[in-house]
Amino acid sequence: MKWLKKGLIFYPDDKLPWAKTYAYLPTAQVLENGRIRIYFSSFDERQFGRIGYLELDISDKKRILYVTKKPVLDIGKPGLFDDSGVSPSCLLDVNGKKYLYYFGWQRAEQVPYMLFCGLAISSDGGKTFEKVSRVPILDRTFNEPFLRSAVSVLAEHNTYKMWYVSGLGWITLGETKYPTYVIRYAESADGVVWSADNPVCFNFKDDKEFGFGRPWVIKEKGIYKMWYSIRSRSSPYRIGYAESKNGVDWTRKDEETGIDVSEHGWDSEMICFPCIIRIGETKYMFYNGNQHGKTGFGLAELVDE
Repeated sequence: MKWLKKGLIFYPDDKLPWAKTYAYLPTAQVLENGRIRIYFSSFDERQFGRIGYLELDISDKKRILYVTKKPVLDIGKPGLFDDSGVSPSCLLDVNGKKYLYYFGWQRAEQVPYMLFCGLAISSDGGKTFEKVSRVPILDRTFNEPFLRSAVSVLAEHNTYKMWYVSGLGWITLGETKYPTYVIRYAESADGVVWSADNPVCFNFKDDKEFGFGRPWVIKEKGIYKMWYSIRSRSSPYRIGYAESKNGVDWTRKDEETGIDVSEHGWDSEMICFPCIIRIGETKYMFYNGNQHGKTGFGLAELVDE
């Protein structure tokens, strides 16, 4: 597998009050009108994150046609699980509506934040969204009390299948606290209520790794394929790759990922949070670079599979 980088697509220029800095977790969908719509989260001047989107010309994927002037999903009321920010995870078409799975940020005292997954639904083609609940659809459980956040969802044979980030605890590196987290698998009959006590998809390869971020899963020719972010003590985020025959038991194939940091520029320190779309016979990856998206997101094309 080899990805050819096409360069930086978008970064905030301080012109929009809701998008002063960062453009992270790009979440793309191909529209029928010859456009690619990409939802992303940005920070305002107080570091509260909201979700908006931009649209690209499908024939010139670096040409931005439109950017939302206002966010399409706002933070929750004080005290709710998403009162400090909302970030997109994945988008699913369900019976003429769009399901936006997102995770909410809530700032804390003894750890920096708490993250739990919510759901918002659009009835106007993804231009506006309404949250289905004031509480998460992936809330705390006895076995997962720390965080249950970024998800990837597929609908198959009347079953919704989810891969999501699950917290194991917190560690301190230097003077900063970081969560440790893995990817788990869950199922649902309606895309809203999800199974509990869910299996871990794969484990850390050594004691340097401590986190797997935002999975993105597709299925091709009976094989589930997952791209995800690897966090370790030895280096910032890198993108990993794994395959599975049943969606539950995964084999890591990180050596086949085919994309790494650049020698210089906006993605020279880290690459993370990949989102994969197919246009015709070609796959494209939108992903974040340095500082988890502070430098914006870029595009890569799969040129050798």
